[in-house]
Amino acid sequence: MPKRRILRLLLICLGAGILVLVGLFAVAWAMTPIPDTTQKQATAQGSVIYYRDGKTVLARQGVDRKVVELDKVPKHVRESVIAAENRSFYEDAGVSAKGTARALWSTVTGQQLQGGSTITQQLVRNYYSGLSQERSVTRKFKEILIAMKVDQSKPKDWVLEQYLNTIYFGRGANGVQSAARAYFGKDVEDLDVAEGAYLAAVIQQPSRFADPEGADLQAARYRWKSVIDAMRETGALSAEEASAQKFPELVAPKKPFELKGQARYMLQQVTDELNRRGYTDEEINSGGLKIVSTFDKKLMTAAERAVKATLPDGTSQKVRTGLAAVDPATGEVVAFYGGNPERYAYDNAFSAKVMAGSTFKPYTLAAALDNGFDLSTTVDGNSPLRVASADKPIPNDSGRSYGRIDLVQATQNSVNTAFVDLGQKVGLDKVAATAEKAGIPAAQLTQKDAASFPLGVSSVSAVQNASGFSTFANKGVHVEAHVLKSITDGEGHKEVVKPVSTKVVGEQAAADTTYAMQQVVKYGTGTAARLYDRPVAGKTGTTDDSRSVWFNGFTPQLAVAVNMFRDDNKTVTVPGYGTQFGGRLPAQIWRAFMTEAMAGKPVEEFPEPSDYGWDDYSTFRDQGDEPQQDASPPADDGWSTPSTAPDEPFSDGWPPSQGPGDGAQDGRNDQNGPNDFGRRGDQSEQSDPPSSQEPDQPFARNDQTPVNGPDRTAPGN
Repeated sequence: MPKRRILRLLLICLGAGILVLVGLFAVAWAMTPIPDTTQKQATAQGSVIYYRDGKTVLARQGVDRKVVELDKVPKHVRESVIAAENRSFYEDAGVSAKGTARALWSTVTGQQLQGGSTITQQLVRNYYSGLSQERSVTRKFKEILIAMKVDQSKPKDWVLEQYLNTIYFGRGANGVQSAARAYFGKDVEDLDVAEGAYLAAVIQQPSRFADPEGADLQAARYRWKSVIDAMRETGALSAEEASAQKFPELVAPKKPFELKGQARYMLQQVTDELNRRGYTDEEINSGGLKIVSTFDKKLMTAAERAVKATLPDGTSQKVRTGLAAVDPATGEVVAFYGGNPERYAYDNAFSAKVMAGSTFKPYTLAAALDNGFDLSTTVDGNSPLRVASADKPIPNDSGRSYGRIDLVQATQNSVNTAFVDLGQKVGLDKVAATAEKAGIPAAQLTQKDAASFPLGVSSVSAVQNASGFSTFANKGVHVEAHVLKSITDGEGHKEVVKPVSTKVVGEQAAADTTYAMQQVVKYGTGTAARLYDRPVAGKTGTTDDSRSVWFNGFTPQLAVAVNMFRDDNKTVTVPGYGTQFGGRLPAQIWRAFMTEAMAGKPVEEFPEPSDYGWDDYSTFRDQGDEPQQDASPPADDGWSTPSTAPDEPFSDGWPPSQGPGDGAQDGRNDQNGPNDFGRRGDQSEQSDPPSSQEPDQPFARNDQTPVNGPDRTAPGN
């Protein structure tokens, strides 16, 4: 009797215990929902940035993962993973009683801890937020509950798809698609049975089996063979198929993606523009974006080659060179050279901003031609010119006077006083408005009320100046400069970049501005930039003391700007070439790049200018005809011309250059050695106003940090 009573009590206690456990389990079940968020790293897909062809990879950002749908994964690959990790996957309830008991016992006894054995449990641990990687009984119990709930609420195929896209396979590859590329250089859908089995084998020890050698290779072979045997046992392979499998050949591991040379600057510009367009750094690094840039790989190489091949080896380490090429029709920056990223924290093409010098004059010319003036308008080319708003008289180079000259001659010879006079006539506000519409940010258009404003006292980058000149090549319409063609998100939604277009000046004003700049290259200060198979328009620029020198030019298909300046803001000099002007090395670099860039391209002509010939210009000059503008001072306004000109920084003693009808020679300029650049190409550019009227130059990046700061001591180019 006592024994029966004891047995009854034991049964009652056992039943009560079971009820308590069931109750506790019910409470735990109710209080443990499936997390509604996932771990960022579990779903993160790195972004890939391409050159403009959309195929050649420029850079990779973030996690190496490419999510694929389950039906893209071959059946034999899926079966190999199931055979290796969880043979009862399609039958169990998300957990394995045997595996769970083993893991719990190991945890309680302090033996080697084992993780969840089912695919569902592994997914729960690595996919959902809220589950730490701590190995404890509490965490394990929570994992089991969530795995069971996931199994009840989600299809098995969904679980397997998330698992295959989440798991880490080694070699930096997350997910089965990236793993297929990393180990076999092919997409997952192209894997054969042996290759799929190896990826399944890797899951157990991804670091050890990533690139196995020696004992690790033997272990990898053993593990791979066990997967093949498991596939035979589950019926995924027949005995004949299993015995026919051979250990697959792995491709050599790729070195971590390393950005070199200009690619660093390209990545920075792509990232900056993505940020401006509303993409966060998190989206860029984990959103699985496919980003197609505007950069042409061949032209990028050509830009770097043009700079390095043209500059002599002895060039000072403080001399910096920038180049930017913009497609006028689209605004796409197709190429640039930004210097050596090993030496400079910022680039010379986008970020460095230096005084524009005389490359700013075409904006003044275009503003005038769009406001009632024409190419036959005459302006005061005498030197020096006194303007009421200027503290000092403004001189021409070497104090040369040109008399009354038309706008073609003024542009061809880059006559300072003529453009100061023209700026006064058309109105400096109109000049500033034209430059701003052509892409020069208003914040950079400094000293807009100064008489010297048309001479380029504002600082611009090479990209901005190339973009501005592209306006003239594009019939007066400026297309916003940009470095992105399209962005496709992880779900396949494609955004094509649509840059803003702005009408700057009328078509005829653009054509006439272009015509005037053609004379610069044919007969004026820019002959070193001639391309002998097609027309070119351009403008040289040299600031006071040659602290920055430019050549900006274009064909109908491409606008390119080249600048040179120094870290310490001193005169740009090059051994064997002396003090630089825009028509010297910048023009030669421009020509070297454009010769390669235009090779094989159709020859396109510029639009016809207004119906003015050189005879017409002579007639207009004789008549002194020009529009009457409110800004034009009366003849007896008291402006005086001192009898002696102030000292000038440059002097070559050459007579004023002649127009096509005045005996100028349009021969080849092929004498471009270190000290002989042809009769026009090395002509000194008209200097800018005295240094007292110049802002501190040059500037770097948009924060206006001076280039000549303490950290700007690295070598040039």
